[in-house]
Amino acid sequence: MKRRVVVTGLGVVAPNAIGVTNFETALRGMKSGITFHQELADLKFCCQLGGKPDISDEILNQYFTPLQLRGLNSSGIIYGVIAGTDAWKDAGLTISEDKRPDWDSGIIFGTGILGVDKFREAIHLIDAGNTRRLGSTSVLQTMASGISAYLGGILGCGNQVTTNSSACTTGTEAVLMGYDRIKAGNAKRMLVGSCGDHGPYVWGGFDAMRILPSNYNNQPQQASRPMSESAVGFVPGSGAGALILEDLESAQERDAYIYGEILGGEINSGGQRNGGSMTAANSEAVQRCINRALINSNISSKDVDLINGHLTATSRDAMEVENWTRALNRSNEEFPYINSLKGMTGHCLSASGSIECVASVLQLDKGFIFGNLNTGDIHPEISKLINTEKIPKSTLNKELNILAKASFGFGDVNAVVLFKKFVN
Repeated sequence: MKRRVVVTGLGVVAPNAIGVTNFETALRGMKSGITFHQELADLKFCCQLGGKPDISDEILNQYFTPLQLRGLNSSGIIYGVIAGTDAWKDAGLTISEDKRPDWDSGIIFGTGILGVDKFREAIHLIDAGNTRRLGSTSVLQTMASGISAYLGGILGCGNQVTTNSSACTTGTEAVLMGYDRIKAGNAKRMLVGSCGDHGPYVWGGFDAMRILPSNYNNQPQQASRPMSESAVGFVPGSGAGALILEDLESAQERDAYIYGEILGGEINSGGQRNGGSMTAANSEAVQRCINRALINSNISSKDVDLINGHLTATSRDAMEVENWTRALNRSNEEFPYINSLKGMTGHCLSASGSIECVASVLQLDKGFIFGNLNTGDIHPEISKLINTEKIPKSTLNKELNILAKASFGFGDVNAVVLFKKFVN
């Protein structure tokens, strides 16, 4: 029997807000979390901006013991633990001290790169012959699966506990992987999400590629401009998003609040062929991914009310919109509403998909569409394709039924998930 999969918990650490309630307020208010970073200026970065969550010592002490904080130097793990723990508690689940694992619960929590600052610290200590000063947590902080292992130990999950990594598609891919596991009957619930480190050693490669905006250093909140003619590159960001996915029967048995339902989705790759490359998506693959997601969800393209796109504020935004018009066979006034979170947060890389999935579920559950920040000058190639009223510049109160969330990542990899407002 194929099970229905619902969302029963959310957690988020984003550049513009920490915690679901604060995040919803930030979305509705179109609050930017992009700031100037003196460290990047000192290092002579062209783009000296970034989206970095503001984690105070007070917040850290709520989630970590003094012993855990000793030597903890991985921002990705910090973000992921906060978001994952919050999602678990938001779902009404308890952190048990029972010595037996929770065999019904698992974790798929992804990342792109983890523990860069810890690696840097380790390299200096090893080269200086001070290996013993590395500390007992250096392996945990630098192995790719450190975040899922960390959360697994905190929550006592005994089902599958693993980490996925697919560049900017990571978070959305994790959602679909968790969905598949529950749907197949292999778990009752899965904590899914992703995280990403911040800082110059993560963002430096993108600055070297000259794909970040360098002419907005004095206007950080205006720098990320998805779907705009004046867009000149994405602003790098960091953070984490987390969702608890659960078998509907399990959720109802424990009377859990249900934010929404996952109808299905699709993951594919363009093979870096036919226009696809390491940094650009194969349009045919994107359209196939969208079409297969609709088929797998047993819905029509006309059923989609809102698209939360990947839309990074680069020259590829117009092509992404064109791919949606072709895949859905909808354009002009018939096109769904579309928005991008990246105007507020920047592009949070491996964390982007999960943070944006949280934003997507909140819009469905609460009945609103957040506005697109910095889209006063919509790109002419986009305005030729769709009615610009479908790109709201301010937040709309609107009941939604079905939302399509997409992520398209480096390596020509794609993921699309369909969320639906829950109806028993």
